[in-house]
Amino acid sequence: MNVIIVTACPSGMATSFLAARRLEQAARRRDWEPLIDMRSQFERELVLSDAQLAAAELVIVAASPMTSAGLERFVGKRVHVAPIEEALPDPAAFLANAEARARVLEAKDIADVAATVSTTASGAASAAGGDVAHKPSIVAVTACPTGVAHTFMAAEALSEAGRALGYPTRVETQGSVGAQDALTEQEIAAAEVVILACDIEVDPTRFAGKRVWRTSTGTALKKPRDTIEQALENAEVESATAAGGQGSQQKGEKRGPYKHLLTGVSFMLPMVVAGGLMIALSFVFGIKAFEEEGTLAAALMQIGGGSAFKLMIPVLAGYIAYSIADRPGITPGMIGGWLAATLDAGFLGGIIAGFLAGYSALGLSRFVKLPQSIESLKPILIIPLVASMVTGLVMIYVVGTPVAGLMATLTEFLESMGSANAVLLGILLGAMMCFDLGGPVNKAAYAFGVGLLASETYAPMAAIMAAGMVPALGMGLASFIARSKFAEPEREAGKASFILGLCFISEGAIPFAAKDPLRVIPACMAGGAVTGALSMLIGAKLLAPHGGLFVLLIPNAINVPLMYLGAIVAGTLVTGIGYALIKKGAQQVETAAAT
Repeated sequence: MNVIIVTACPSGMATSFLAARRLEQAARRRDWEPLIDMRSQFERELVLSDAQLAAAELVIVAASPMTSAGLERFVGKRVHVAPIEEALPDPAAFLANAEARARVLEAKDIADVAATVSTTASGAASAAGGDVAHKPSIVAVTACPTGVAHTFMAAEALSEAGRALGYPTRVETQGSVGAQDALTEQEIAAAEVVILACDIEVDPTRFAGKRVWRTSTGTALKKPRDTIEQALENAEVESATAAGGQGSQQKGEKRGPYKHLLTGVSFMLPMVVAGGLMIALSFVFGIKAFEEEGTLAAALMQIGGGSAFKLMIPVLAGYIAYSIADRPGITPGMIGGWLAATLDAGFLGGIIAGFLAGYSALGLSRFVKLPQSIESLKPILIIPLVASMVTGLVMIYVVGTPVAGLMATLTEFLESMGSANAVLLGILLGAMMCFDLGGPVNKAAYAFGVGLLASETYAPMAAIMAAGMVPALGMGLASFIARSKFAEPEREAGKASFILGLCFISEGAIPFAAKDPLRVIPACMAGGAVTGALSMLIGAKLLAPHGGLFVLLIPNAINVPLMYLGAIVAGTLVTGIGYALIKKGAQQVETAAAT
């Protein structure tokens, strides 16, 4: 029987993927021919042809919310719809029930079907966790520096944990493409508590007057139930002043210089990616082709190297200052960052300029009191003028020259170091990338590599991205070669992990690390160290700081693609085989919503 299976979940990531794969396997065991439409951040929406729709004898939709499933396509077909949560525990029983209960879908029934399924899902949540109508509702925002993995996985974890606890939960993601599933004013107003699981600064002004709990995306992902319980118990009312970026630090959040730096890196990253890929595309016409005036290669190099890369450091500094002082910090921060770039102070100078501008603007905002008649001039005249002057003069007369000398020394060392030193650096960076899977150590190594791109030092970035792919790829490999040691849910998680690894999303290994950290983390670090060392040894240079294996499809984005791929494979084998050997028995991998 030809079957179309549609899966979709609120954040469109792991749950959708796992449900799709488990339903596909269960369908094949029934000798069905399934066609899978998995709604995911990493999968394009499946466009079904007229022939495929005509051939389908049954359509099974497992989605939450139901509006994300595109039911309009299936009018006139036998359709069964249900919340995605019902599909995961027993896929075989779910399919049998779907076949028995499927009915022909009519256009006039779509809204009623979606509402009925939503009510069923709410009723199930009530049975598990009490009467939802009397439970406080929760809204949340998740955001990480790259806005790719942690952002959406943390959102899904909070949604699942809230549902398990019986609390209606809505999560907005501030990802790489901006805000998705944005919270409405009505939802914020009705919420009992707001959870800001953010590693970068986000605008909190719309939450003024609400009880707010701040934490990191990593904490929300690994301990979502604890996060929700702590938020309900300890969240404090956000005043208008605190919402403007001047409030006191909460126990649940990690603020200060580290968060300000990550905010700057997150805004700089798209500039680095675009600039690096533009430079790589210019090399398609020849390594020196851009030197010929008026050619396409020259234009691409001007866009990438002459514009995007020049703006990297000003953007980094500007948004570090923005994280510290809000909008008044952007102008002095970018001016200081531009001075750092023109003085050859590199990314270190940009970081210094950002903090200098941010704290200068914040100090002027807090401590300089003016008559009420001219107070309104502070944000548009006095703060930009004075903070820019202070930042600029310090950069020119104090910071610029010594930091430029330091950057020149660092760049010269990295470019001239011998094989032994290169291998040691690769081992260090590779192990750091695999130590905490998106945590502070991982992000410190990543920020180091991205910053060096501004100085046209590309080798560390290559080692960093290659090593960052190893944990997720290794866990996927281990779950395949030692199937008897992994329970069925673990094997499914391994497939998802492998795909995430291909995309340079090391967080795919988090479910395994959370369950068995004493074995998983050393295995990942060993593989990452091998890959980092090999990448540095072969002299791999990477122009784009993200994209995983798909960057290899762009000519000259990596100078030695085959050897680079070999380094990734070597580290993956070390991690995968190593963990397969030391793993004990078959144990259930915890889902993100588990305690």
